[in-house]
Amino acid sequence: MAKEKNTALSKRILTDPSYARTRENMEEFSQAGKAGKLLRDSLRALLKYAQDARMSGRLSGALSRVIKSDTVNDRGKRTVTGGDLQLLQGFEFNKDAALSATFLAPHTASIDRATGVCQVDIAAFVPVVMIAPPLSATHFQLVAAASELDLAARTYVSDYTQTAELVYGADEQAAINLSLGLPANSAHPLFLVLGIKFYQEVNGKFYQLYADQYNASALVKIDQPAAAE
Repeated sequence: MAKEKNTALSKRILTDPSYARTRENMEEFSQAGKAGKLLRDSLRALLKYAQDARMSGRLSGALSRVIKSDTVNDRGKRTVTGGDLQLLQGFEFNKDAALSATFLAPHTASIDRATGVCQVDIAAFVPVVMIAPPLSATHFQLVAAASELDLAARTYVSDYTQTAELVYGADEQAAINLSLGLPANSAHPLFLVLGIKFYQEVNGKFYQLYADQYNASALVKIDQPAAAE
């Protein structure tokens, strides 16, 4: 009887005019979830060791706010690309280790839509001053990923790059350029993420520290096409 009751309620939600607002909310929530999964999939190589357990839910929530910022389409028909994707700027994939608190070196992020070149330029810095690592870390690695999302087709193009293992010490680290390539003249949203991973060197070998509370990553640049898809 309980199963039949739930089935009847489900059918009513899908057809009854009094549940119109519920259906609209469900449609937009579904859109946010699908967009979040596509973005996570496109950044998988970087996020694997730099995210918290609730990241997917937090990202869906952030994308729901983007959808609600769509001022053109009707309720229930609003889209991610119709909203303001800049609301995602600075999104931290690991709330336990914010990039803004873990990596303090001055850096700039840029996306050239015409060429597809995405870059993070990091000024020279002293690691012991500008990085907050785990106590056992002897080295660190800066990583970056860029992705182009076709939210209508549910497809993506991505690129990933990283530095060598760099010494966590008092000597100045030279300026670093992390450059990635996406399709030129893209008609889709472009995303650029910067992250940091930590290592411990033992007998000449580097062991990655899978410490969720220290490995950080965040959206540092978003470029949205002028016209919605």
